[in-house]
Formats: sequence, structure tokens, C-alpha cells
Amino acid sequence: MANKLSLENLPDLLTVREVAEVLRVSPLTIKRWGKRGKLPAIRINSRGDRRYKKEAVLWLLGITQKDQPVSTPTL
Repeated sequence: MANKLSLENLPDLLTVREVAEVLRVSPLTIKRWGKRGKLPAIRINSRGDRRYKKEAVLWLLGITQKDQPVSTPTL
């Protein structure tokens, strides 16, 4: 990945690989967390690719964005 992701420039929807990079865990861990409900995934396209909301990733890090309510994932 040419551009290093930082918390300041995260896109609204992140891929499995991007979330894994931000949280410094393996992509398999991200998929497991999704299955357990710890990090809910949005399924897109006919292949069922996963995308994760930026707010959910920041919530896992204990960060909330100013001036924006965060919808906390239910466990």
C-alpha cells in the first residue's frame, strides 16, 4: 500500500486490510471479530466483500470524533 493510513485520513469505509493495518492485527483477526459481532461488517457486491465503518474502527480504539455522534457496535 503506497499511502500509509493514519487516523487523520481514514476513508469512511475501510477494507479488511486497511482495518488490520490501522489496528495492527492480522486480516483474519478482523474477519473473526466480524463474525463475533465485535466489529460489524458491511457486505458489498456479489462477492460479499467486507467494508467497515470508520466510526466502528475508531470506537474500538477508544476514539470518538468531535462533532459527530458515534454509533457504538453492539457486542
